[in-house]
Amino acid sequence: MKEKKLGLMSLILMIFTSVYGFNNIPRSYYLMGYAAIPWFVIAGILFFIPFAFMVAEFGSAFKDETGGMYSWMCKSVGPKYAFIGTFMWYTSYVLWMVNVSSGIWVPVSNVIFGEDTTSTWSLFGIEFLSGSRLLGLMAVLFFIFITYFDSKGIDKISKVTSIGGTAVLTINIMVVVGSIVMIIARGGQLEQPFAGMESLRVPLNVAYQGSPIMILSFIVYALFAYGGIEAVGGLVDKTENPKKNFPKGIIIAAMVIVVGYASLIMLVGSFTNYSEVLGADTITLGNVSYVIMSNFAAAFGKVFGATAATQVALAHGFARVYALIMLLALAGALFTLVYSPLKQIIEGTPKELWPGKMGEIEADGMPKNAMWVQCTIVSVMILLVSFGGDSMQKFFVILTAMVNVGMTVPYMFISFAFPKFKKLDGIDRSFVIFKTQKSANIWGYVVTLTLLFANVFAIIQPALDGDFKTTFWSLSGPVVFGLAAWIIYTRYEKRVAEGKIEKEETETVAQPE
Repeated sequence: MKEKKLGLMSLILMIFTSVYGFNNIPRSYYLMGYAAIPWFVIAGILFFIPFAFMVAEFGSAFKDETGGMYSWMCKSVGPKYAFIGTFMWYTSYVLWMVNVSSGIWVPVSNVIFGEDTTSTWSLFGIEFLSGSRLLGLMAVLFFIFITYFDSKGIDKISKVTSIGGTAVLTINIMVVVGSIVMIIARGGQLEQPFAGMESLRVPLNVAYQGSPIMILSFIVYALFAYGGIEAVGGLVDKTENPKKNFPKGIIIAAMVIVVGYASLIMLVGSFTNYSEVLGADTITLGNVSYVIMSNFAAAFGKVFGATAATQVALAHGFARVYALIMLLALAGALFTLVYSPLKQIIEGTPKELWPGKMGEIEADGMPKNAMWVQCTIVSVMILLVSFGGDSMQKFFVILTAMVNVGMTVPYMFISFAFPKFKKLDGIDRSFVIFKTQKSANIWGYVVTLTLLFANVFAIIQPALDGDFKTTFWSLSGPVVFGLAAWIIYTRYEKRVAEGKIEKEETETVAQPE
């Protein structure tokens, strides 16, 4: 039976769902206000579109390879480079798990209380076991619980929680329609006044005003918002008339995503006065989405003459609904991602590469030994960050910084390998966007440098303000995990050289012209 190909609209929808993340909008508004919009456009031009074309060329050329991005980099540069890049891509999910396991209690609090009360939680009234420390302990227990269930092969819960994805799309539509209705009802007035270029240039967040490096560091948030496009690489050969439809699909999807982010940041300002709603110390990167969504419901009630008590009831009710949706979406993602990236990297690399029994995949398809090693690493990292003695606000800043840097650094390995990939001989070149070696070189290095400079600014900026802890944790992920990957592969090479194991034939690199 002939495989059904993706039409242009289906391709656009797949790219959109892989990349677009609603949570990036309230967080960006909280960090920069309207001034976030130009950075989303810049990141789209310098990173999102060219990088999407690169992974499309990689995916098309190596469509018969099972190792995904490991195969791309292995064939283009070499197995050691490929392993370090892929390992860092995998460990970005480890950092994400640290963040989500700790942050998932915010939607739990919103579901129960209608607002985020996590900063007031304590165990038996003990001061030491309160705030971020208590969230850390709860996160560890929760992650052990998920690992245990997944190791038993019980991953069916992720299918139930996929309803969260559909519900998040509904929330987007509600915010767009509701905001436009409110703007019309107010006679075109925005709660946060928009002063043209001045609003696009000057951040609403006082911490970002007058600090060019802090503003430049924000680009990592914008780059992170475009994450997930490495999944696009496998769609080229599943698309109808790929030479025509694929580049068109990426450009249309990119424009929709860029315009979507920019428009929704603008619409958040239509019902959220920055100083009135987001000025409190209790607001963090972990709970700002729930604060803004509560405010959306309250503002909607206010426009139509609801009493103060009704506005509060609407805010708490909508916070509960939104929190439940996010809880389902996050839990579903966790249940899947606890084993999925780990399984992919283990299956794509030689079994002998991994220490002990880590490289074993059980009969039910689960890498159980590696999952428990992963659980230990995630738990230790959660406890180290949560017991660092910080406020809740600082706790979530550190977690978010770790994930943003950790998830964007691995993309540098792919973009840097692209010019070398273009020099390879004897591979499928049926799908080509970058027609010349020169264009491949230019865009490969533009994307790599964009990622490099954005991450350098994001890492050094907190230290310049005296916040060495955030700089340390932002840098620790890529450095520690990159070093771990180098040690693992060097140990493997040594064992091959000593004749203890045989090197797998699949690791041969295609020769350049």
